[in-house]
Amino acid sequence: MRIRYAAAALAILLVSESSGVAAAAELKLLVGNALKTVIDELGPQFEKATGSTLSITVGTTTQLKGRIENGEAFDAIILAKPALDELARQGKVVDSTREVIARSGIGVAVRKGSSKPDLGSDDSFKQAMLDAKSIGYVDQTPTAAALKSLFVKLGIADAVKSKTKPLNMQAAVAVANGDVELGLTQISEILPYPGVELAGPLPADIQTYTTFAGGVGAAAQDANGAAALIKFLAGPSAAPVIKGNGMEPGEAGQAG
Repeated sequence: MRIRYAAAALAILLVSESSGVAAAAELKLLVGNALKTVIDELGPQFEKATGSTLSITVGTTTQLKGRIENGEAFDAIILAKPALDELARQGKVVDSTREVIARSGIGVAVRKGSSKPDLGSDDSFKQAMLDAKSIGYVDQTPTAAALKSLFVKLGIADAVKSKTKPLNMQAAVAVANGDVELGLTQISEILPYPGVELAGPLPADIQTYTTFAGGVGAAAQDANGAAALIKFLAGPSAAPVIKGNGMEPGEAGQAG
């Protein structure tokens, strides 16, 4: 752990120096829910190595994109890549700063200690959805769109409609609270919650991955610091933390 931390600190210092980061700056970071646990671990490392302070706002991709389009100021942002690309086209994110951070798959959450459904095949996943008393996912997100299409593809959209609950809270929280039996969401949003367990990912041939990317705001107060943060999160020293939170590290380089 100490070796990994030292390597991360060195990586941060290198990208910070190359970006000309100002000392003791405050960086406003907007980050999608799926990357929250990654930022919880790597953010303090970045702060310690650079002297910067991160002011972090967490939300869904739809929420964060809407806030930016309504004029909210920010230094750096991490959210689903299609939304980030759109913000770059609108001139709200600097195109050349975009970096892929991680790729995340959908998992199924169950309440801790309860029986786990069989998710080993398309048919068993389909049956698990049909057998469930209630199913929840956060509405108006890339995950929700993927699941709606999947239910249609599997021919169960009508059968599960009455027991499917669009949520305004994280699906893992809804499962832990007993609001729904099964929660479908990004795997990285299931693992941190002590009241729930990961029943498993969606079967490989019907799995949908969301790619999350980061970039620097066009009106960033500390563009160099924001760029250093994004490069660090997209670099190899961040990869173990990303993997440890149920995601796949992104490829370094532009997201475009």
